[in-house]
Amino acid sequence: MPSNKVKMSQANDFFNSFEQLAAFCSQEEYKGYDPYDSLNSKLFQSIPLLSKSRIAKLAWTQFFKRAPMNLRPLVGVPKEFNPKALGLFLTSYCNLYEIDPQSEYLGKINFFGDKILSLQTKGWSGSCWGYNFDWQARAFFQPKYTPTVVATTFIACALLDAYAITKREEFYIAARSACDFVLKDLYRTYDDKGDFSFSYSPLDKSVVFNASLLGARLLSRVYSISKEGELFDEAKKAVNFACGYQKENGAWSYGTLPFHHWIDNFHTGYNLECLSDYARFTGDHSFDEYRNKGFDYYIKTFFTSEGISKYYNNSTFPVDIHAPTQLLITLDKLGKFDKHREMAVKVMEWTIENMQSPKGYFYYQINKHFTSKIPYMRWAQAWMFLSFTVLFKKEPGFYKNANPNKGS
Repeated sequence: MPSNKVKMSQANDFFNSFEQLAAFCSQEEYKGYDPYDSLNSKLFQSIPLLSKSRIAKLAWTQFFKRAPMNLRPLVGVPKEFNPKALGLFLTSYCNLYEIDPQSEYLGKINFFGDKILSLQTKGWSGSCWGYNFDWQARAFFQPKYTPTVVATTFIACALLDAYAITKREEFYIAARSACDFVLKDLYRTYDDKGDFSFSYSPLDKSVVFNASLLGARLLSRVYSISKEGELFDEAKKAVNFACGYQKENGAWSYGTLPFHHWIDNFHTGYNLECLSDYARFTGDHSFDEYRNKGFDYYIKTFFTSEGISKYYNNSTFPVDIHAPTQLLITLDKLGKFDKHREMAVKVMEWTIENMQSPKGYFYYQINKHFTSKIPYMRWAQAWMFLSFTVLFKKEPGFYKNANPNKGS
């Protein structure tokens, strides 16, 4: 495994790593590239034969996603705000404010909250958000800013985090409105019990378990505030549907389509945190057995004794930055951090030592024969930023001891 020789020495090193990351994100004004943004290329868009072809769009997207070097500047892909990344930064600064309620953090909360509200996708039943690029996947094509349940849930939950701190009513109103998008605009795939899976977006009919569970997570969280019975009822049906597809060993495949049968690290983490939030916000613990079984599979399958986070259940490579970031979040959501603290710290240490650039940002992936060091803002920096703040909430000493003037 490659190493960039970042030395570790407990609290100071965790916080110094975070400070370097924060400085990079601030310097970039929280704008950046994304693994899937290559269709924003001015060159590609200027060639009608390519820009109108599904095969060409898919090939172009996959080439840039897999290329070890960042070729985006050469083909006119701009750095932009990604709404979901902004949501992750918003939740992160809410976490920091809880540890250390300083005005700088409050200012960031209001900045990200306002920016998110300005980037809503209009024309649907409720508040919703999508990505800042055309996205060609094998299962569907999503035009720029097509709202998805994934982006919308992370963003709406971030607005609820901000609402809890600022009491700004517009943050809650947007989050509640997002439930109307989930309930009225997403397609539903039903099983023979009347339970269903929410689609990824209004433009597709795919069954992707983490996406549907994220929709249920949002409904559950808003239900805990509004006490609207419909939100609880529909969330429960979506949870029941997904639990029906859990494998005997506790795993879930990504989805039901023939090319969605893989089992991976961070989407499993999504599923688990959604089940945990559902129980927390509704008080319904009837699915805890599925969550516990899934967590047992997750924690035993995806992490090595050295602290490496595997991408797939049956393969270490690629080591993707999204996987270690999700571990801290999953442990926190499920109340498992204390029991697995040693593993969490080891995973963070390995990730910093092997995946952080001297410039502060985190690499995208380590593959068997090369490392992709592209500094993706949403996929890598925003998630790692959030993971650090979760760690600091669980271990305030990593924050305060490294900063005697902070958190006092």
